[in-house]
Amino acid sequence: MSLKIICGADHAGFALKELLKLKLIEMGHEIIDCGTHSAEEAVDYPDYAFKVAELLKKDTGDFGLLICGSGIGISIAANRFPGIRAALCHDVTSARLARVHNDANILVLGERLIGSYTAEECLEVFLSTPFKGGERHQRRVEKLG
Repeated sequence: MSLKIICGADHAGFALKELLKLKLIEMGHEIIDCGTHSAEEAVDYPDYAFKVAELLKKDTGDFGLLICGSGIGISIAANRFPGIRAALCHDVTSARLARVHNDANILVLGERLIGSYTAEECLEVFLSTPFKGGERHQRRVEKLG
């Protein structure tokens, strides 16, 4: 199934974003790239988190992908928006659980903390794992707003 993925990164996440865009294309998905478009100039991660979150809230895409150096700042920025559940993942297990239990709609990665192979695996698992739902998990997600 082809998905539309909204991507964004600051300068510290640019290289991994570009690598994962190629992986998304290989997987048959459509990409909306909100930038940044270079690692040469330092930019502010909230700007890219806000762009991705705003587009996702407007149902412009199915999922988001955000990347900065650690993943921490950009996930904090994205999670300021109601309805956005940005999950910072470091491994396949956290990527799977973010979807199964939390219905996360943005995968967040830290380029300086994760290898490219693990990042690709996280992306594949995140996009292919459905939300488990059920009364318990749904109730908790609804409390997030």
